Amino acid sequence: MLNHTTVHQLHSLKLAGMAEALAQQLDQPHAFELAFEERLALLIDREISHRDTRRLTRLLQLAKLRTPATIEDIDYRAGRGLKREVLSTLATGQWIKRRHNLTITGPTGCGKTYIACALGHQACRQGLSTRYFRLTRLLEDIRIAHGDGRYARLMKTLANTELLILDDFGIHKLSAAQRNDLMEVIEERHEKKSTLVASQLPVEHWHDVIGEATLADAILDRLLHRAHRITMTGDSMRKRQADLTDRDRKD
Repeated sequence: MLNHTTVHQLHSLKLAGMAEALAQQLDQPHAFELAFEERLALLIDREISHRDTRRLTRLLQLAKLRTPATIEDIDYRAGRGLKREVLSTLATGQWIKRRHNLTITGPTGCGKTYIACALGHQACRQGLSTRYFRLTRLLEDIRIAHGDGRYARLMKTLANTELLILDDFGIHKLSAAQRNDLMEVIEERHEKKSTLVASQLPVEHWHDVIGEATLADAILDRLLHRAHRITMTGDSMRKRQADLTDRDRKD
């Protein structure tokens, strides 16, 4: 009875991991053969693991990554110009902790979004807040927020996010209002947080897409300052996968 009361008390103290571990020990008689210190260490280890899992789940839910990509599943054999040593260095997360930016450019379908999401997933693993947006969707959210009272709250969230992923940069030319909103986002994050930009356009064409030379200069100066760059090449991974599927069917 006392042991079950202890389990309940652990739950009330929000020590769910320890509570689950203690309940398991109570159902496993051989656990009592361990010294008290060993049993306590097992309870603490379970609590730490439980909290790490909950934190990762929460961060991934908030990140809303477009695809469930991981660093471990990146394919380096496809001839896309990816360098394992570069991705391994980025996977440490030091570039985020140092508030550097990252650009990923390459043709449609080469896997830019996958790489961006894999790095986002890795950041979440490291306990870093992450948000994924297609740029057009983010700018539309900001436009709506101007009118419904959410603007200040949304901008604060964007400013405080440790890794902001902006995908599909340059799909459409920006309007004057969109340029101003993007400038506000980038300015608030400059040298304070990290931004990852993925685009099918080479960096040298971004100026034209943003439009209005003064604002374009200001935005790109902040985005590209201390920015790491990944330039991807090769055919579309989606096309390649489709070709492989067709080949398998013929075989």
